[in-house]
Amino acid sequence: MAKKRVLLPADEVDIKAAKYEPELTKAPHMTGLMLKLAVKLVEAPVIGSFILGYMKKQNNMNEMLRRTVIPETPMFKPEFPPQEPEHDVVILDEDSKSEDRVALALNCLPHYDPASRCLNDMNVFRYWKIRDYAYAYRSRLATPTIVADRIISVLDDFSHKKPPTPLLISFDAEDLRNQAAASTQRFEQGNPLSILDGIFMAIKDDIDCYPHPSKGATSWLHEVRQVREDATCVSRLRRCGVIFVGKANMHELGMGTTGNNPNHGTTRNPHALERYTGGSSSGPAAIVASGICSAALGTDGGGSVRIPSSLCGIVGLKSTYGRTDMKGSLCGSGTVEIIGPLASNVEDVLLVYAAISGSSPDDKISLKPSLPCLPNFLLDESSKALGSLRLGKYTEWFNDVFSTDISDKCEDALSLLEKTHGCKTVDIVIPEFDHMRMAHVVSIGSEAACGLSPDYEAGNGVKLTLDSRINFALFQSFTGSDYVAAQCLRRRMMYYHMEIFKEVDIIVTPTTGMTAPVIPVAALEFGETNMKVTANLMRFIIGPNLLGLPAISVPVGYDKQGLPIGLQLIGRPWAEASILRLAAAIEELCANPKKKPQSFYDVLKGN
Repeated sequence: MAKKRVLLPADEVDIKAAKYEPELTKAPHMTGLMLKLAVKLVEAPVIGSFILGYMKKQNNMNEMLRRTVIPETPMFKPEFPPQEPEHDVVILDEDSKSEDRVALALNCLPHYDPASRCLNDMNVFRYWKIRDYAYAYRSRLATPTIVADRIISVLDDFSHKKPPTPLLISFDAEDLRNQAAASTQRFEQGNPLSILDGIFMAIKDDIDCYPHPSKGATSWLHEVRQVREDATCVSRLRRCGVIFVGKANMHELGMGTTGNNPNHGTTRNPHALERYTGGSSSGPAAIVASGICSAALGTDGGGSVRIPSSLCGIVGLKSTYGRTDMKGSLCGSGTVEIIGPLASNVEDVLLVYAAISGSSPDDKISLKPSLPCLPNFLLDESSKALGSLRLGKYTEWFNDVFSTDISDKCEDALSLLEKTHGCKTVDIVIPEFDHMRMAHVVSIGSEAACGLSPDYEAGNGVKLTLDSRINFALFQSFTGSDYVAAQCLRRRMMYYHMEIFKEVDIIVTPTTGMTAPVIPVAALEFGETNMKVTANLMRFIIGPNLLGLPAISVPVGYDKQGLPIGLQLIGRPWAEASILRLAAAIEELCANPKKKPQSFYDVLKGN
């Protein structure tokens, strides 16, 4: 008979004495026929339960969830203690119009000098910023209609690639032209709606964007779920004049970290076409990294914005849980997910974030969020606020990477911050990573299973991809007591992190433990399950999801193979302004040399 474990109450644990234990994931890499056989076995009534029970035993799931006494009470969604206000910031009114919030955000940015942006220089590679597009439109160097035609041509080219590598799952060229024509007319009349007017964005396929269906990258979900209006965040962007190119590809139902999708084709990494983009927001990251769209919206329940942003060399923001309204997304009822922006630079992420920010009425009551804030880069005190930030680094965790290229580049960025701005790095320890990982997988898995169960029981489960079916079988095996135990662990981990944030302002880590993995040829048709790759990609990102903390991934360089590396900044609850401020400084310090992706399209200049 197994002996029960009894954990000390979190407030009695000596946090600094905790030992780091690397993750040891025990599960085979499967694709092709082996994966098909595994699905049949785990879905079989008797043998399936035995196999899943063995897998959970091998990974200590029952040990942590069923044979451990956890003294903390459950925390069923993130609960934050009162936070100190951020300094040298501009406060956004959640109830104001989205275009007014964007105008306020624009006034926080440094002066825009078109000459310094080299709009007429054909030899300099750069990602064009939102303000570059706005300047080009106002100066009649381009129009939204011209850019739309170029985008349509590029997307048509993608549709003929073999094997299929679609960036978008739903696309309507006529609708795109109509949106662009309306924006062009507004510029001709001198009445653009905001700095975002005429800016092209893609929306991940689990966020509603009318009239496109939301399939969640499945082959069937749109048949049982109708889209009748925009998601709240999409509606806010539409008020600002954003042009939506369509619904971006993703890992089916967000149940994976690579972006592999046998249903619609697997999106490829613009920096190395034989490699994954990362997931689950694979299409949004690739379409931004390819230069086709200035920005995109993704969802992040387990690093799904930050992982592909890191692997594709762009910026991805996960805001505090409850900061943005999730109405109109497939994951809107979960407790770990957010909708967040991806863009090629911090400035554009900030502008999109300003447009979509604003908690739902329910979250305003239950979470009592502080007002959203933005860093004011025009204040002289901005650099002082930057220099006063204390950065927490858990060295053993920080260095637990597949290649030292990653930790070295991230360490170089921290050294530049200290040398240039005086940011101090403080040694920290975060205990019980195994508990945090377990609490996250049970939370997100149970919530996904709950949302999908009616359609699964109606016979649509067999239409899922093979890796989704294995994941769903695991998720269905979690019990109610497993879920409650995971929420007790959530409160425990929240206590540890809030204690750490008494000593530091921001926790710094690599975004991922590896750069973009190679796509196995066999995985294109049947998909794959590779938990070692998943563990490497998710190593640093779970805490912000389980605990609802804000986090951002910002590029800091490349490994020896030329693959992008991201640095992650994890902030205190509601402290988006602080991580945006620091991310902008890192971006400036690590700006050169910027590597042009293999797959890149200059849709603004047309060359």
